[in-house]
Amino acid sequence: MRILGIDPGLQTTGFGVVDVQGQQLAYVASGTIRTTGLALGDLPGRLKVLFDGIGEVAARYQPEAAAVEIVFVNVNPQSSLLLGQARGAALTALVNAQLPVAEYTALQMKKAVVGHGRAAKAQVQEMVRRLLQLPGLPGPDAADALGMAITHAHAGAAMARVGAVAQLNRRQHALYKGGRSY
Repeated sequence: MRILGIDPGLQTTGFGVVDVQGQQLAYVASGTIRTTGLALGDLPGRLKVLFDGIGEVAARYQPEAAAVEIVFVNVNPQSSLLLGQARGAALTALVNAQLPVAEYTALQMKKAVVGHGRAAKAQVQEMVRRLLQLPGLPGPDAADALGMAITHAHAGAAMARVGAVAQLNRRQHALYKGGRSY
């Protein structure tokens, strides 16, 4: 399965693509989509760059699923609103590309990748480098996006196991009730 991870930001949005086969992770691509060439006040223009850029990444790498970071409220409410709009553009681009989208917090990603939720950016970068056997450190935004994809790879496998158990339980319950399912 190919997974596209997104670390949304209004100025810099990170993306990372990994292939997952069983427990094996393989790096495909990563990078950033930058809106810094546009005027700070040009919010619609920046959102369009993010939307188009993520759509381009999805079309180029053909992922089967996407994972996006859930953004928490910052101290500055205006920054939170702007970041939320960037995240909305990212989600819309992914849905427009007909991808199922999972959402994880930074804490969940850090726990999945580093082992604890208070990991520094440098720790995330190093663990992503190790897990994907990269020759060098990815940039911080790309590392977070790759971390989102890795988190979904781990969570997706766990959710598939939970789904299989639930399906088995439904079958057993139906057999127990004489073939009737409720």
